[in-house]
Amino acid sequence: MTQSEFPSRFPTDNPTVGELALDDRASLRRVHGLSTELTDVSEVEYRQLRLERVVLVGVWTDGSAADADASLAELAALAETAGSEVLEGLIQRRDKPDPSTYIGSGKAQELREVVLATGADTVICDGELSPAQLNSLEKVVKVKVIDRTALILDIFAQHATSREGKAQVAFAQMEYMLPRLRGWGESMSRQGGGAGGSSGGVGTRGPGETKIETDRRRIRERMAKLRREIRDMKKIRDTQRSGRVRSDVPQLAIVGYTNAGKSSLLNALTGAGVLVENALFATLEPTTRKGEFDDGRPFVLTDTVGFVRHLPTQLVEAFQSTLEEVVGADLLVHVVDGSDANPLAQISAVRQVVNEVIADRNGVRPPELLVVNKIDAADDLALAQLRRALPEAVFVSAHTGEGLDRLRQRMSELVEPTDIAVDVTIPYERGDLVAKVHTDGRVDSSEHIETGTRIKGFVPAALAAGLREFATH
Repeated sequence: MTQSEFPSRFPTDNPTVGELALDDRASLRRVHGLSTELTDVSEVEYRQLRLERVVLVGVWTDGSAADADASLAELAALAETAGSEVLEGLIQRRDKPDPSTYIGSGKAQELREVVLATGADTVICDGELSPAQLNSLEKVVKVKVIDRTALILDIFAQHATSREGKAQVAFAQMEYMLPRLRGWGESMSRQGGGAGGSSGGVGTRGPGETKIETDRRRIRERMAKLRREIRDMKKIRDTQRSGRVRSDVPQLAIVGYTNAGKSSLLNALTGAGVLVENALFATLEPTTRKGEFDDGRPFVLTDTVGFVRHLPTQLVEAFQSTLEEVVGADLLVHVVDGSDANPLAQISAVRQVVNEVIADRNGVRPPELLVVNKIDAADDLALAQLRRALPEAVFVSAHTGEGLDRLRQRMSELVEPTDIAVDVTIPYERGDLVAKVHTDGRVDSSEHIETGTRIKGFVPAALAAGLREFATH
């Protein structure tokens, strides 16, 4: 197998088609440092701990060599999150993926040799492969082949906990699986029915349907049922969201790349006890918590699912409930991992998905506040470069608390106060209104007088209209 040293051999600019060097096109370059194979473990312990052993393969079509390596490193992190053991990472330089086997027939044979040498049982491709590409590559390498989309779907399936999340992931998986159903040998071409069919009997005779047709029909029926369930659950979420909107409490949504520290920031700003884990896609369910600005105004902050480069379209469509929190927000708190090797690429990937979601739902893009997180783990030089590139961003550490006061101040500035000053005397029999003022508004003073409870403070516009008849004269 042809190997080369990185990065001297590859230009960092984007060559046009036809300008790629012949040796670059012919190479299948190893990316070192990705192996997570267990060491210092006895054979018995190893057999007990053995996970799926995978080889990663990517096609580098544009961008720099560093970008290609970063993409494959991210694929390795995804594979580890899914519970796999990465043995090898390979990149081929091409102007575009091979339409038949993704990396070309010759390189597929070389990949087969790597699979045999490492003892891998799975190949993961850094891209979305067509059903024909998956089938052709699998026939050559003779082990299971999955693509980036299937890997992300698998991670989502492992992490989904709520009924709605599980239904959304199952729907996305079935949508992905439907055109990729295929059989081995004759197992998928058996037909039911017919005079001698094992399932025979009155009404079952005839040509019947092949097993693959039966599977497709069952998947479509299951998808239709899931679609109805998701629609019903969406109504409940819409009701909850409309209740928050009616209260005129500012709606803030945390968006960002997966594992950027969104849940940690939610906990730091609201005191919530949301799961925080150093793993990709640890958060799949939208989590909403209430907080207060420094001036006492309440706000609602929603933690959303993390994004990733090339997020599967099936997931974008399935996770509408999470993404609708983005469309209806008054402010997007865009969290960036300051310790990442390429945070600007993360920002671009997240904005691309957000723009697609907003365009699909005919929404107006809310204002955005960039928050560079994990500054305690970032390199000083990299942070200095980020401060120059992102002058409007707020730099924080959700772990240490550094910069959080400045973040709260910027959030308060970007969310215009909508509360109205009131001075009302609410009759004692309307204790429900007093409770609502305390819940949705900000009370500066409260006293009990002969005619009722006199309250001075600020409340949302809708509540102020309902209190007008109790205004103190």
